Amino acid sequence: MDIGKILGGVLGSGSTGQIGDRIKQATSGGSSGGIGKALGNSGLGGGLVGGALSGGLMSAVLGSKKGRKMGGKVLAYGGTALVAGLAYKAWRDYSNRQKPQSHARDTDLASIPADSGFAPEQERGEGDVDFRLALVRAMIAAAKSDGHIDQTEHKRIAAQIEQFELGASEKAFLFDAFSADADPLAIARLARTSEQGAEIYLASSLSIDPDEQLEQQYLSRLAGCLGLPDELRTHLDTQAEGARQEFANA
Repeated sequence: MDIGKILGGVLGSGSTGQIGDRIKQATSGGSSGGIGKALGNSGLGGGLVGGALSGGLMSAVLGSKKGRKMGGKVLAYGGTALVAGLAYKAWRDYSNRQKPQSHARDTDLASIPADSGFAPEQERGEGDVDFRLALVRAMIAAAKSDGHIDQTEHKRIAAQIEQFELGASEKAFLFDAFSADADPLAIARLARTSEQGAEIYLASSLSIDPDEQLEQQYLSRLAGCLGLPDELRTHLDTQAEGARQEFANA
């Protein structure tokens, strides 16, 4: 299964690049423009704000809610690497008993220790599958958790999937992910470690509209199913909100 094609199809073309290297390059020399500026200067800016989202399947489930679309920008630009970086910083602060603080302006989000448990490209999730697939499922489930995807939208998504140059296994995965119910327990079971649970939660948090009650309820249920301590959840929510704000100002 080509994971890169799935990520590109779901999040947009920008999500498949070497985002960690681009963050480093864009912020070298100690500049502090934040995630939005850093990624915008890395060759992923300009028209890709609309292009990545309109070209990715997540656009079909993000709807018109401002908060959800802003989180979608973060995911489209940074993909799973950015989720991992922010989740790692949240986990580190929580473990060190520090106060929650946004790391959206940090210049070293790509510098994650190899043994930290926050490296989606190297991790295996439940069932020994590529953990990035679990993150994709989590994003899709969270984004559609308010039930706004009707049969017409499902047909449009199916038509988009057919247009991508994907093999049978990639298409089958996407059809299944977009057709499945937004079940927080099923999503929580995709995590094999507590660190993976933190990544799943953060990816889900970026995929919802924080002002939408049904989606917040889904996120709360997911946190419960994952067994996240309230303090850790606060740290993760802080990262999601900080990233949204960075892109709002980009």
